[in-house]
Amino acid sequence: MRLLFVGDVVGRPGREIVRRAIPQLRRDLELDLVIANAENSAGGAGVSPTTARELLDAGCDVLTGGNHSWDRPEVIEFIDRCPALLRPANFPDGTPGRGSAVVSARDGTPVAVVNLQGRVLMDPLDDPFRIADELVAALAGTARVIVVDFHAEATSEKLAMGWHLDGRVSGVLGTHTHVATADERVLPGGTAYITDAGMTGPMDSVIGVRKEDAVRRFRTQRPVRFTTAEGDVRLHGVVLDVDPATGRALAIRRLRWPDTGAP
Repeated sequence: MRLLFVGDVVGRPGREIVRRAIPQLRRDLELDLVIANAENSAGGAGVSPTTARELLDAGCDVLTGGNHSWDRPEVIEFIDRCPALLRPANFPDGTPGRGSAVVSARDGTPVAVVNLQGRVLMDPLDDPFRIADELVAALAGTARVIVVDFHAEATSEKLAMGWHLDGRVSGVLGTHTHVATADERVLPGGTAYITDAGMTGPMDSVIGVRKEDAVRRFRTQRPVRFTTAEGDVRLHGVVLDVDPATGRALAIRRLRWPDTGAP
């Protein structure tokens, strides 16, 4: 089984490249399932019903979220009606939406997707390690293939989650920093891991924001209205090969589309 995980989709440029890329990548890579982090898909901050539908219509099967999941108030009622749109499972009880989903891959194999958020240098949510244990135990009887999007700031917290879940899930894939890391590997227990899958959006930017906006904010330390950048738009993510019979990852590799050979 081959899965594609798409790193944080940023604004209109990110949505447009997803719309162009996913149909071709599904054919060329013979993908069985596509997961994308969508928490920045609406104007670079948040997800809306419109942007969620656009990404699902483009060929994404599941959308994950993070600390910007609630930036667009219109998503609050929508998320309960859209089981393919997740938010981190360790938000407080009573939060709208859900933190996991089980979907069917192309051949009908059930695949569980879990969304969690870190706590280091982020909002003090519930313990993601405890919630991970509970969800993985609950989902294990339904799906052998389990993929975790861990939306977190600290590399140490992401690595700890990877080791914590090694052998129990097919992949622990980091999101949030918008910068792809070069540490992809299959851990000894058979869990594919990467600290950050990167950003799907404009590379001619500061993590998706116009360069001049970000520089002005750093230089003045005053509020600056951020605008999503436009130039050099790319899709970043990872491709996982998984044994559906055991749930063990066989391989993980980074993907950049289009890959021009330039940095």
